[in-house]
Amino acid sequence: MEQHEGVIANPAAGDALHVPVMRDRIVELLSTSLHRRPDDPHEPHRVHVDGTLGMGGHAEAVLDACPRVHLVGIDRDPEALALAKARLSRFADRIDLVHAVHDDLPRVLDDLGIDRVDSILLDLGLSSLQIDHAERGFAYSVDAPLDMRMDQTEGPTAADLVNGAEPAELVRILRQWGEERFADRIVRAIVRRRQTAPLRTSGELVEVISSAVPAAARHRGGHPAKRTFQGLRIAVNHEMDTLPRVLPEALDRLAVGGRMAVLAYHSLEDRPVKEAFRAACSDSAPPGLPVVPESMSARFVAVTHGAERPGPDELSTNPRSASARLRVIERVKEPA
Repeated sequence: MEQHEGVIANPAAGDALHVPVMRDRIVELLSTSLHRRPDDPHEPHRVHVDGTLGMGGHAEAVLDACPRVHLVGIDRDPEALALAKARLSRFADRIDLVHAVHDDLPRVLDDLGIDRVDSILLDLGLSSLQIDHAERGFAYSVDAPLDMRMDQTEGPTAADLVNGAEPAELVRILRQWGEERFADRIVRAIVRRRQTAPLRTSGELVEVISSAVPAAARHRGGHPAKRTFQGLRIAVNHEMDTLPRVLPEALDRLAVGGRMAVLAYHSLEDRPVKEAFRAACSDSAPPGLPVVPESMSARFVAVTHGAERPGPDELSTNPRSASARLRVIERVKEPA
């Protein structure tokens, strides 16, 4: 997955767009859980779950670095799954790829007969595939059908939402998920436009947004459409519904010694991750106890201190990583 705050299609950038964000650091942090007792030939394969597989860049790096790992790759985008399957074909006997949303993780593992796993990665947001294929409608810099579905096989499109939602609901989406301070003005402009003709393409929507945003604000804080596009994309794909569900479900399936890593790209995503990880790393004892009983001590410990960010070398070669925030925790005990 890649940065999605301010999505701009840029096919000329070539392969640089497909570099997995913080790939080497993620492999380094997760390998600790995937290389346990390498001298024991009878030890079963370790299991790594990539809950947002995308085109398989992170998964390929993990499989290369950890030859005794079995991958469970989950993605809601059938096109991304097909590309990942081709990319990972040399590991065919070590992978299970599943078409699902990441909050289906418990069902996916149950269907595969897997109880506990050794590492989990969630790379939130859009994949390079979704950003760079203009016809998917995520980019506001090119005119394309206003789709924005990560899974194009089901659900309403962004055009359906823009043309059919009540104005109050559109304002809520743009404010809550797009953090757009001109939400009222933009929605009024959308409603006026759709009374004449429905909005069908990203270019048409950009035109409406640009006309609604005050001239003085159009050249500050990036493209005037970026927050609206972010809000609509999150709403179309129910991203902020699935994330709070998958976090406790994923942590619950980690084996002792297992690690979970999450890459977020803006505060809306990072906040629930930070809160879930903090709760998992906290004792459950009432405040003031002189000694915390073992049964109430924390089940997880933080591996990263706060959120790690990409280094200058990565930023110079992969600008899309600029807003990435990586958090990792490790299970140290089973619940009481």
